[in-house]
Parts: sequence; C-alpha cells; structure tokens
Amino acid sequence: MDRIFEGKVAIISGGLGDIGKATAAAFARRGASIAICDLHSQDVASNTVAALEKYNVECLYHQVDISKYNQVKKWIDSIENTIGTPQYIIANAATATMAGIHQVTPDQWQKEIDINLNGSYYVTRDTTARLLSQKLPGRVVFTGSWAAHSVHQHMPAYSVSKAAIRMLCKCMAKDLAAYDILVNEIAPGYVKAGLSGNIWKENPGMEKESIEKVPVHRLISANEVAEQIIHLCLPENQHMTGSTLLMDGGLSL
Repeated sequence: MDRIFEGKVAIISGGLGDIGKATAAAFARRGASIAICDLHSQDVASNTVAALEKYNVECLYHQVDISKYNQVKKWIDSIENTIGTPQYIIANAATATMAGIHQVTPDQWQKEIDINLNGSYYVTRDTTARLLSQKLPGRVVFTGSWAAHSVHQHMPAYSVSKAAIRMLCKCMAKDLAAYDILVNEIAPGYVKAGLSGNIWKENPGMEKESIEKVPVHRLISANEVAEQIIHLCLPENQHMTGSTLLMDGGLSL
C-alpha cells in the first residue's frame, strides 16, 4: 500500500475503541506516525500499540480524559515534543447513555456533553492552533453520527452532543479554510462495533431487526468507517470542508 502519510502524524482520541483502532491502523498502513489516547491504562493499550508498530511507524499511547482540557494540552505537548505536530486530527472519543429525556440523569447528561462535545473541541482547538502557528496544512475529522439529525428517543444526550459537533465542525471549517486546514464530519449509521456491537452481540434478534431497517440491508464495519475517514484526509481532497459525509446505508431516507 502506498505510504502517502509518511513523515506525518495522526492523532486519534478514543483510540482503543473499535473505530479508533481501525482508524489508527488505516493511517499506520499508509505510513503515518500514530498518537492515540483513551481512558485505559498503558497495559491495556500495549497490544494495540504493538500491532500498530508492526507497520514500521512510531506509535504513542497516553491515558487521557479528554473532558479535562489540561490533560488534553499535556497530551498534545508530549506528542509534539516526541514525534511531531499532528496534521491529521481525528476527534473520535465518545460515550453514550441509553436513557430517555426524563430518565437520563443530570450527571449522565453532563458527562456526555463533557466527553463528546467539549472533549472534541479541546482536541481540535489545541491541535489546529499549533498548525496555524507553524503555518502547516491539516485535516480534521469529527466522528459524528446520523443521530445528529435523526431523533433517537432512547439516547437524547448523545444525539444532542453529536448535533452540536456538527455545528462545531462548520464553525471551525469556516475559520480554518484559508489556511488549508479542512474540517469535516463522518456520520455513520448502524455500526457493528462499540456500544451497538455489544448490544447486538447480547441480543442477536435486535441485530436482525436493525439490518432490516437499513435500506442496503447491511451493517457498517469499523474498517469501513476508518477508510472513509482516510478519504477525507487524502491529499486529493482540496475543497471538501465543513461537510458531513453521511454513511448510513439509507437510514435517513
């Protein structure tokens, strides 16, 4: 595979989740040095780091709570001082609470806003500020969701946070377009990974029902999401910014 990202650094929050790991591997296969973070300890991350290093790239893992700005800044400082300034910035970390509008607690609501929205803002704000100061081009991709525009009564906090990320993406894209820093969102539908994947694993009947709802009659793999993130970061992408790449198999129709 062509190592088109050789000499560049990709940063991925939520790097130990299914989509995070698939995205890190997709960048590593193409030659990028990798910096990932998650809430888990270094020991938990060791196998993932070893797998990425097999692509003959540098890989750094840090345990970071992205809802805390000081931790995010310290993480990015360490990356910059060790392997370089990230030019591919993937804001991927998220959490979801399965609870309706009157069942979700204020603490659960706050946690989702802090991680999904504020964490994404902290990661992208700090990294793009460094690109501006160093006059470097870059690509930012937010891992959003079709829940940003389609009502999910069983998970309103998640939906609201993803809708907010969509507007953050547009605001940031407008600010940074003149500096060749393009900002986009990937919005998957039913992904057979992460939270949904675990639920379907325990309830195979629900998986079948979900597949039947999707017009293409397929679920999305984490690898497919990763490849679309790569698509948004390719050098050939010169004009797509402030956009949402919707990949929901027709669910929104």
